[in-house]
Amino acid sequence: MGHPLLLVQLLVIIVVSRLIASLARRIGQPAVVGEMLAGLALGPIVFGAIAPEWQQQLFPAESLGNLQSLSTLGLVLFMTVVGAELRVPANAQGGLLRPAAWIGGLAIVVPVVLALGLAPWLYADYAPPGISRLGFTLFFVTACAITALPVMARIVKERGITDSLPGRLGIAAAAVADVLAWIMLAFVVALISAHGDWVPFWRTMIGLVVLLALTWFVLRPLCARLLARHAPDGNADGAVLAFLLAGAFGCAAITEWLNLHAVFGAFLFGACLPRDDRLLENLIDRVERVTIAALLPVFFVLAGLSTSSNLLTGGAGIALLLVLAVSVAGKLLGGTAGARISGQSWRDSFTIGSLMNARGMMELIVIKVGLDAGVINSAMFTILLVMAIVTTMMTTPMVGLVRREHAKPVLTMKR
Repeated sequence: MGHPLLLVQLLVIIVVSRLIASLARRIGQPAVVGEMLAGLALGPIVFGAIAPEWQQQLFPAESLGNLQSLSTLGLVLFMTVVGAELRVPANAQGGLLRPAAWIGGLAIVVPVVLALGLAPWLYADYAPPGISRLGFTLFFVTACAITALPVMARIVKERGITDSLPGRLGIAAAAVADVLAWIMLAFVVALISAHGDWVPFWRTMIGLVVLLALTWFVLRPLCARLLARHAPDGNADGAVLAFLLAGAFGCAAITEWLNLHAVFGAFLFGACLPRDDRLLENLIDRVERVTIAALLPVFFVLAGLSTSSNLLTGGAGIALLLVLAVSVAGKLLGGTAGARISGQSWRDSFTIGSLMNARGMMELIVIKVGLDAGVINSAMFTILLVMAIVTTMMTTPMVGLVRREHAKPVLTMKR
């Protein structure tokens, strides 16, 4: 016999995710917002409050191990494609590097500074026992500093500003911010996993440096030669695709062994692949579409099941408002200031600052890493999840408002 409960769970998860994602699209929101809301709806806050017995029967604790395995598989595949999508700007690309560095850097620094002021107030109620004030603070400021490059790219495309200066700068700055944020997160997770013992911490850091060298100096040229020989048009056949998947799973396993999360290894492997748009389209068609349709909804639901139903009890409501204020203000001020410093108009600068506020799934991945590492409790996880949903939902209407929807796109930079 198979696992009928698992199949029923997948049926419910996929159907509910697609329905709410369709509703989100109807109101002008990215599908990922609907998928995140679906995870929240199937958790204790909605489904568990309306029909607690049914929710327990559908998602009993002993069945979550199978869902966790599917979730990890989905995350590894998704983060591999995210790594392959990453385009860090170079000087030759229309002079984007300097302004992208200003925007991406300040969009990290300003939220971090604001979050540093809020973290001590949150520590007592939202840090699990045994977690140091430093560890909690470093993770919290990192969570507030995340920008979601994949979601931003989709918003830019849907708003029709892909070839405009704010659209190009926003995506380039998000790439810079993503790299900085993931470096911060890797450091924080390694620090927390060491539990105050510097030997495991340095083992993790040295192992990560070795893996970086391996991916850049060995896997990167190896993948380039393999793809140039067996997939010159970017159309990877079964054998090449199997090699790419094996590389992603191998790097993910190494970062798990290093006490980091599997998503780090998958991201690194994707980032070492050639910057070939044809290969990227092939990976999106053959890997990402199935992953987004069937596996990532499982991740969203597991995140929803990890939330706390006591969101607005005690001081949680105030904490949520403060976290939202810090997160939104940090991204808007940082992104807008970076764009102004790099010479953009106020209109374009505010557009870019609004785009930097999109967090989406990347934020959810980060806070799930923190929950799994035991650095935040379920109440803080819930607050950060709601923050991720709200800030992502804000992005599209804010960009539409400042661009006045039907205004002509601004001129692009000369290439």
